[in-house]
Amino acid sequence: MSATASTTEPVANLSEKQRTILQYLRTNAAEQTYFKSRLIAEELGLSAKEVGANMRAIIDGEHDVTIEKWGYSSGTTWKVTV
Repeated sequence: MSATASTTEPVANLSEKQRTILQYLRTNAAEQTYFKSRLIAEELGLSAKEVGANMRAIIDGEHDVTIEKWGYSSGTTWKVTV
């Protein structure tokens, strides 16, 4: 469940929440970083459920990050590579 993406496709097809999450990941990810949905949610004023629900559109899109669902202990963890 991962997606590799390029910067060529605009993010216009994403909702505002999805664009916000994507920008957060781009800004905060080093070469490879792990994020918990609940921690992303706290930073962005969303719920962990909202982050998880919106992550699918980001994963399925063509963006400049690779996102993989990594683990479920104490909430979902996402492996993000830029």
